[in-house]
Amino acid sequence: MVVKDKEFVKFISSEEITARIQDLATRVNSDYKDKKPLFVAILNGSFMFAADLMKEINIPCEISFVKVASYEEMESSGNVKQLIGLNENIFNKDVIIIEDIIDTGRTIAKILEEFRSLGASSTEVITLLQKPKTNVSGEKLKYIGFDIPEKFVVGYGLDYDGLGRNLKDIYQLKE
Repeated sequence: MVVKDKEFVKFISSEEITARIQDLATRVNSDYKDKKPLFVAILNGSFMFAADLMKEINIPCEISFVKVASYEEMESSGNVKQLIGLNENIFNKDVIIIEDIIDTGRTIAKILEEFRSLGASSTEVITLLQKPKTNVSGEKLKYIGFDIPEKFVVGYGLDYDGLGRNLKDIYQLKE
């Protein structure tokens, strides 16, 4: 598979993704059975994951979206820029942040810091992918779909310079 000017190989199939999302949703449904969480999906990358996850959530809940940027081409820039903010009042709410990938963890640490300062009663993260060896944030993540190596990935919402988000599988940069 070629995206822009790079070659990628299939890494995680759409079937594996679907099965893992069902497992994660089962855990969230159980953990929040007596609550009404607010899910906050981080755009753009989490849009497919958020949509498929929400189809499996069967408890009362709300969903909202924020857009942040920290990537430039294939690397995290280290700078977190909030582009579209949260409109909901999150004071005393249980917030579950939906993220596509945790790489360095800087973006999610910044978002968690902001949400905690706004008075969320609890904050958790549900991420489809995590690169544990590069996550320097120190944040303990409760809901992780897949731990992956430090290779660049595209597909299922993840992009390379704006391309590849529409792929149903996840592809890894070919060596």
